[in-house]
Amino acid sequence: MKKVLPSMEFNRGGRHVIPLAVFPANSHFLIGIYQGSLSKHDILIKYRQKNNEKWSLIRTPKHIHWAVDIMIKMHSDPKTTRLFLDFLLNIWENTSGIENNSDRKKILNIKNLLESNSKDISRYHKLSNQGEYSINFLILLARLLMVQEKTNLKTAYMFKKLLEKLRKNENIFSIVSTATHNGK
Repeated sequence: MKKVLPSMEFNRGGRHVIPLAVFPANSHFLIGIYQGSLSKHDILIKYRQKNNEKWSLIRTPKHIHWAVDIMIKMHSDPKTTRLFLDFLLNIWENTSGIENNSDRKKILNIKNLLESNSKDISRYHKLSNQGEYSINFLILLARLLMVQEKTNLKTAYMFKKLLEKLRKNENIFSIVSTATHNGK
């Protein structure tokens, strides 16, 4: 019997919003991609999480959420977490924003997003045992947030700056300030 996944549709300002794509990151996370409002190619990312066999409401991921998770992983396994952050920094350097429909089609393809990183998912899988988020979810989320940020501003750097602070294991104030867009 096939499990039925929850809807990723929602209402915003009296308007029914339907996702452009839905990715099951694993059995506990669904990621929905929607048309954003900042530009023609802007994307909006939302997710649902299953806890105790019940799905959460649709949530908007914030940098602080995954940054805290990375900090937990760093405390548990610093060496592997730093290697994972190096991997994410490499993805950052090789990520471009969406400039046309072909780019959008490619980024909305789950096989393209996950299969291109299947070896890395296996390499860092043990980090899934620490913190809230699985490596599958973090890689999908990170790639999508990078694309979103670079689509809206080609010279964006906030995501990279946060990854670098996490990689250096900077103090919690600095990491939280960067993740919440506070401070300089």
